[in-house]
Amino acid sequence: MDHKSKVRHLKRVGLAGLVVIGGMQVVCAQTSPEPVASETTALPAADPGVDPAASSVLSAAPAQPVVLTADEAKQSATGNVAELQQMMHGSELSELRTTHNGSYGASLLFYGKEMTWYVALFQQKNFWRVIKTSDEGRAEAIYRDFARQTVQLSDVEIRRTRLDAQKAFTERMVAESQDRANRLQADLTVARQQQAIVADQQKQNRDEAAALQTQKLAAQAQLRTTQRQVRNLQRQLESGLPLSR
Repeated sequence: MDHKSKVRHLKRVGLAGLVVIGGMQVVCAQTSPEPVASETTALPAADPGVDPAASSVLSAAPAQPVVLTADEAKQSATGNVAELQQMMHGSELSELRTTHNGSYGASLLFYGKEMTWYVALFQQKNFWRVIKTSDEGRAEAIYRDFARQTVQLSDVEIRRTRLDAQKAFTERMVAESQDRANRLQADLTVARQQQAIVADQQKQNRDEAAALQTQKLAAQAQLRTTQRQVRNLQRQLESGLPLSR
């Protein structure tokens, strides 16, 4: 084999080897599993005003509020509230979920006879808005949105309740402190009055003691004078009598 033939032979062998290696790389790339990206979704903290049973529903809820369709927005004006109130008296309506925040609440109810869901927003057990739908997913989304609205609506109410309790507690503490101050002031007044009475009594006793001391000294002097007079009179009386034997 001449030199040119050898070169052509080596080129064919090298090209075939490259084709085989490239094919192996393609096969390996197709058979190797693709890496799966791990994604962690942070759940929002549970609101203390939301029922524990509904907290999982709210945490999974989308951040954006649900926009009602034109038909859904008109439903409350077409008798849904009255319809649901009437159905509440029966036994075919099932309450699936309920969230309470302050005096506000949201409920998801199911009417199995017609496979219909009712979503209600209420305050103090009075229905405010009622949405009726045959789409379970839509009903769940509207319920989650209504439940979030109860948190927002009750915020001022809950804050007012707390402030009212704090105000009443503070006023009670002020009244108790004032009562304590009044009793201490009364005790202090009595103590001062008693101190003044005692001081007057002490002065009176001192004055009376001084007067008695003066009277005692005068009486003692008078007693001595009288005793001398008695002795003189006794001697005079006995001077003219004979001496005793």
